[in-house]
Amino acid sequence: MSKADIKSMTLTELSEAFAALGLQKYRAPQVYKWLHEGAASFDEMTNLPKDLRQGLNEKYYIAVAETELKTVSQKDGTVKYLFRLIDGEHVESVLMKYHHGYSICISTQVGCKMGCTFCATGKTGFARNLTASEMLSQINSAEADIGGRISNIVMMGMGEPLDNYDNVIRFLRLASSEEGMNIGLRHISLSTCGIVPKIYALMEENLPITLSVSLHAPNDEIRSETMPVNGTWGIDEILAACKAYSEKTKRRISFEYAMISGRNDSDACAHELAKRLRGIHAHINLIPVNDVTGTGFKKSNVERQKRFADILEKAGYTATVRRTLGSDIEASCGQLKRKFTQGGQQNDS
Repeated sequence: MSKADIKSMTLTELSEAFAALGLQKYRAPQVYKWLHEGAASFDEMTNLPKDLRQGLNEKYYIAVAETELKTVSQKDGTVKYLFRLIDGEHVESVLMKYHHGYSICISTQVGCKMGCTFCATGKTGFARNLTASEMLSQINSAEADIGGRISNIVMMGMGEPLDNYDNVIRFLRLASSEEGMNIGLRHISLSTCGIVPKIYALMEENLPITLSVSLHAPNDEIRSETMPVNGTWGIDEILAACKAYSEKTKRRISFEYAMISGRNDSDACAHELAKRLRGIHAHINLIPVNDVTGTGFKKSNVERQKRFADILEKAGYTATVRRTLGSDIEASCGQLKRKFTQGGQQNDS
């Protein structure tokens, strides 16, 4: 019989499982604390009897994310990790330090199905979903590396979070658990390319996270050129879902907009975007597109970025140009894994 994923279990589930095994009530919180502090094996749980550790090891496995590669930006200290999972698959995370503390951008899938043409992850194909425990393990490993606490999580790494809905919801509840990492949901952002039914489902969860929607265009014609998902759910459907989400949760939507020179960065695009977003409590996050090899896309110049933001500001929106971090280490998720795999260094163990 295969082992169960103990780190993806809630404290309630763990308590019920331990009770069924006849274990003392206090054992579940002990183990839960070890797991969420990053224990990679039951042998590390030194306040448990040896026979209990052996018994747990026979029944459960602990998900880990081992650092395969690590690069550090010489410009701003941003850290890029390539983590190896138990089955040998790889995912990436990016650690950023701000004045308020550390933020980590984590992956939710190995690869991605969405196929956005400006994204490095989409070029590697899709392998599988991550478990909640594998998402937690990325944070555990980064915290162990820096010897400190991470206070903010961005679910904007490899993969589409809402395409892995159940595991992502479980992760959110585990990461915010008071007995676990205790990271407030208001300090967690989830980014989606616009899977409309799942936006409505997330709305019903009523979690106070920040929803970030990767829009990247003011109309279907431009968006469909770079984002295949737009063929299933167009901009009107996405924005209707966003409006409903914001009204239900009382949370502002963050719209991500990759600035691609000559494609979506004109004054006309800015005016059209402002008109489209009317009636939605929104913030627009303008992102100079990453120069991913093979796409042919170039980021808009600084003057164009500022002009675009000014038009949105005059229309009554808050618009910011995201500061580029880790540009010298290819911090865009998917780039490091792609280079590592193409270099023939993939470890099959």
